[in-house]
Amino acid sequence: MEKPELPGGMRSRSYRWVTAMVGLLFIVLAIAILATADGDRKLGATLAAVVVGGLGVDAMVSAARNRLSILARIGPLP
Repeated sequence: MEKPELPGGMRSRSYRWVTAMVGLLFIVLAIAILATADGDRKLGATLAAVVVGGLGVDAMVSAARNRLSILARIGPLP
């Protein structure tokens, strides 16, 4: 028996949970980047943490709003 497609581009509940967990992982990674940065490379680490954390926040918000995140839009990378 085939699964019915969800209307209007809606995502399944499990897809949304996985997206939220990936977003949480990216936020934790951003915190870890900031925590392990040394004094000489603080600017680069801060920029990397902002990018990674921003992607994580976007994934969490996208999961809550039932939309595609930026990470899902760029698709699987080689």
